[in-house]
Amino acid sequence: MPTSTAEAPMTHEQLTTAPPVAAPAGVPLGAGVTRRPGRRLDGWDPENTAQWRAVGRTIARRNLVASVCAEFLGFVVWALWSVVVPLLPAAGFDLTVDQMFWLIAVPSLVGATLRIPYTFAVPVLGGQRWTIISALLLLVPLVALALVVQDPTTPFGVLVAVAALAGVGGGNFASSMANISFFYPEAAKGRALGLNAAGGNLGTAAVQLVVPLVVVTAAGVRLERAALLVVPLVLGAVVLAWRSMDNLTGARSDVRAYAVAATRRHTWLVSAVYLGTFGSFIGFSSVFPTLLKATFPEVSVSVAFLGALVGAVARPLGGSLADRVGGARVTLVAFGAMATAVVGAILALRAGSFVGFVGSFLVLFVATGAGNGSVYRMIPAVFRHGATDDADRAHRARVAAGCLGIAGAVGAFGGFLVPRGFAASTAATGGIEAALWAVVGVYALLATLTWAVYARPGSALGAAGV
Repeated sequence: MPTSTAEAPMTHEQLTTAPPVAAPAGVPLGAGVTRRPGRRLDGWDPENTAQWRAVGRTIARRNLVASVCAEFLGFVVWALWSVVVPLLPAAGFDLTVDQMFWLIAVPSLVGATLRIPYTFAVPVLGGQRWTIISALLLLVPLVALALVVQDPTTPFGVLVAVAALAGVGGGNFASSMANISFFYPEAAKGRALGLNAAGGNLGTAAVQLVVPLVVVTAAGVRLERAALLVVPLVLGAVVLAWRSMDNLTGARSDVRAYAVAATRRHTWLVSAVYLGTFGSFIGFSSVFPTLLKATFPEVSVSVAFLGALVGAVARPLGGSLADRVGGARVTLVAFGAMATAVVGAILALRAGSFVGFVGSFLVLFVATGAGNGSVYRMIPAVFRHGATDDADRAHRARVAAGCLGIAGAVGAFGGFLVPRGFAASTAATGGIEAALWAVVGVYALLATLTWAVYARPGSALGAAGV
């Protein structure tokens, strides 16, 4: 009788001993790097010179470009209210000076608060996944803004809540910087992070330039256009991240490093210094359009973009200069220039000089940008000083990374303090001059701190040229 060719059913023993289904194989990219489904990279080691030259540099650059695009739009959303607020009266809104400064300050307060949790999101979810999620979150404040600015009777509380939503854009900086730090070796990390930060900072300049040109029409001010203009760009950034970025399976969040950094004196001292530099950049960037509109109403607020632009460009230059002469020295010069520029702005206000006012602020922004770069290069040097061996150096590098995250969050609170300081000054004295003199005093205190701890001749850190 012919034997049946039908496959016999598997026995219970065969079913229970059958090997498990193998996971999908990864695609070798070369030099030990493998990409698995979900754009997950195995074997990533940027300190491996052979791997870096073969495939690492190309992969890192691709991720950096997409990261800069997403972070740029994060800053656009974060700074959107800074240029929308001075245009609200023209759109029919009746707001007090204090209310306008609240709308400017709240996004910075929320953004600063989100920076720490955003940092830890990257190792948990992956750089590509979190970039997509954080970019999609930007659509919420954009859609909300487009809706509320069309109705001048919108309650002030609703406006504050919608402005607070824009804070998610400020959190993007922390997650973007954390993600890119995993892709680059120590020797190239400073330049990559400088470009990443500068690319994000440019978002503030871009939104302050473009929005006034887009929303002012023959039929009146159409503020909803400010938000609707950004929506397709965000969707484009999502597609770019989906197609170009990767998730590193070896990326780990070092919560302990943050905890240790929080106990170190230098973390809080250098955070105060960074509050003076980056806090001034983001704070004055946010109020500059409103100050121009109030002081020189005949001038377009789009002029304000120059401040954020020169500040963003100066950031990597400040970092490069700090590499050569020391971060503390560059920071000291930056504070001196910042104080001088603010005094110049006070004198220009008294004289009613538009050129003097804008010129002084441009000097201020250049100095804040250079100071941002120098402080970020100063932090690793401060924590590296005194290392005894390789293990100690590695530990100090992790603590320095924690300090960078904390300092970045603290510095962002300047975006809240500066507008509220101007509001308090206006309420108490009828103008902003008192607030500007207070800022000069703060710069003097921070310069003294920087000199005494980090640059004083004869001190250990001063001699090391941190």
